[in-house]
Amino acid sequence: MKNISLDTGRKTQKKKTRQKLLETTQKLLSTGKSFTLEDVAKHSKTSRATVYRYFSNIDILCSEAGIDINTKSPESLVEACKDLPIIDQILFIQDYYNRLSINNEAAFRKYLSVYLKEDFSVSKKSVRGARRTATLKLALQPYKSQLGENYQNIIASATALMGIEPMITAKDVCKLNNTQAQKSLSWALKTLLQNCGLKN
Repeated sequence: MKNISLDTGRKTQKKKTRQKLLETTQKLLSTGKSFTLEDVAKHSKTSRATVYRYFSNIDILCSEAGIDINTKSPESLVEACKDLPIIDQILFIQDYYNRLSINNEAAFRKYLSVYLKEDFSVSKKSVRGARRTATLKLALQPYKSQLGENYQNIIASATALMGIEPMITAKDVCKLNNTQAQKSLSWALKTLLQNCGLKN
């Protein structure tokens, strides 16, 4: 069965449904008992087919639900930095996601290992939370017309410079420690933003 995309159709409803599935899974995880995708469907009062469209297996769902417990929503994160100049807002967001990755590194690495086992030949639209992208879109929305085509480029590039994936590259490939990795990624993002027409 094909996974759905959160970027088409009724976006708000899809995000609410996805969040409901994560919250239901968190409650089931807290019981300490094993459960299936069918159990998640039953407890969330959602059809089994719907659960399978969002999460193709229980390991991916449990891994993401575990991470989701410790993660601020895009709205609350943007609210926390809204009074900062725009470049500082984006750097604040990056720092949050990079620290989150460091503080929950084992969980994020496990999630990635489970996620990467997915059969993308069956569905190339596997859904991930995309919190970083959602947060950046919220923060940059007031600057969208000013940035023009750079708007999408900044969101994509900034997303690539925060979170577990660039932290793994910085640490495992570049052999940097946590502090060095954060500093290097922050420098890269700040340089990018300054060269794309954003000013504090």
